[in-house]
Amino acid sequence: MSENMVDVTLHIDETTSHEQRENLCDTLRALDGVAAASSHDEKPHLLVVEYDPDRIKSSAFLNVAKESGLHAELIGL
Repeated sequence: MSENMVDVTLHIDETTSHEQRENLCDTLRALDGVAAASSHDEKPHLLVVEYDPDRIKSSAFLNVAKESGLHAELIGL
């Protein structure tokens, strides 16, 4: 990974279980250019993704959510 890491918050519209969020985070972590993805049970609608914008675009995270049957928006661009 490069030294040019940034993070973005993904807001999930639906109410999801801990397991669903963990699966989504696992899928995001598997993407080339993503260093970390995490969620917390206290704020179940939010996921934070740390990534290298030279290797992946944040729109890919929305695509992953959509493919998982979820609706989401990016916060903090």
